[in-house]
Amino acid sequence: MKAIDEIYDPTDPATIADPYPALARLRAEAPVAWSGRLKAWLLTRYDDCLAAQRDRRFSAERMAAYFQGLDPARRKQLQRSEGALGRWAVFLDPPAHTRIRSHLNGRFTTAALAAMAPRIERRIDRLLAAAPDGGAMDFVADFAYPLPAGVIMEILGAPLDRLDDFQRWSHDLALFVGSSQTAPDKHLRAEAAVAGLDATFRGLLNDRRRRPAGDLISELAASPGLSDDDLVANCILLLFAGHETTTGLLANGLMRLILHPDQQDLLRREPSRAEAAVEEMLRFDSPAPAVSRVVAEDMEIRGRRIRAGERVFLMLNAANRDPEAFADPERFDIARSQGRQIAFGFGIHFCVGAPLARLEAALAFPRLLAAMQDIGIAADRLDWRDGVSLRGTVSMPIRFRAAGPP
Repeated sequence: MKAIDEIYDPTDPATIADPYPALARLRAEAPVAWSGRLKAWLLTRYDDCLAAQRDRRFSAERMAAYFQGLDPARRKQLQRSEGALGRWAVFLDPPAHTRIRSHLNGRFTTAALAAMAPRIERRIDRLLAAAPDGGAMDFVADFAYPLPAGVIMEILGAPLDRLDDFQRWSHDLALFVGSSQTAPDKHLRAEAAVAGLDATFRGLLNDRRRRPAGDLISELAASPGLSDDDLVANCILLLFAGHETTTGLLANGLMRLILHPDQQDLLRREPSRAEAAVEEMLRFDSPAPAVSRVVAEDMEIRGRRIRAGERVFLMLNAANRDPEAFADPERFDIARSQGRQIAFGFGIHFCVGAPLARLEAALAFPRLLAAMQDIGIAADRLDWRDGVSLRGTVSMPIRFRAAGPP
């Protein structure tokens, strides 16, 4: 067998665009593999990825481990990033994780979000109505980004006129958080992004303490048990996670409908299948393809010895195409009923924003298909964002024929 880094090279543009053949080979031939490029183990089978998320020996505190491993000068240079990311609930183990997560869970349940559906639908309709008359648009810039970004900013209470600033900061932060392999300045860009986000949210937090506004920042500002540093850090997390992956879900999902016209036709005829279609989009090509953990003690998986302190990537997009978990996994099928995708993670770190992402996508696709006919990708090649833990295109030009308002 070829060396692991020859099979799966996260810096190779072809692999970034379509990692699935390489992941399938790893899953079949080396399901527990050491990547020299990533300096981490890769788990690619469904059962292993599921078990690791149940196993407390797989610590979520990989950011703490990363910053502690830097030389003192470099660590000082990135102290804002360490201070913020080190407090993100997603990068914490209990009891700190439990303490912070308890303040966020209630706002993002399916029931709590149901009242937002009409506002989300109005936002979708405004974006579709603003599509150029010529039947062409950049789906990422004109729809897939502003929809979830606007929704999470409304929930938080962040000013919508700062949308461009938040987009720039989030994209720079994504290079670091998403484990970009080709951006040598990702750490400094993330540090600058954190500085801008930190200052903005501290200002909003102080303002809401003086003038509560019924938004999530106001609720958090009145919550006991969280420091200002915790509040600001997790507002940054909610803004970042609340739109980065949903942008990818919308764009990747539309791409799959374009590439599989029979499935697009089925959803167009039967919009009630939208929720199931979103689950299949998440399984087939998730915008969150991997999560990383740090092993807390020596262990063995499938005969491979993994040592305490080593990093492990749970390759969720490989797991979600495991033939041991899904029948005919390489087929995109919105009517699929067998198997449970794990694109949002599993266990205590299951994505807190999953109900919101599902709601936005399930509302968006039927309205989008009702508004557009003959949708096609208007580019010979798409530029994919670089990142082991985030997947999506930088832009996605599309052409279509307007079918009237949804």
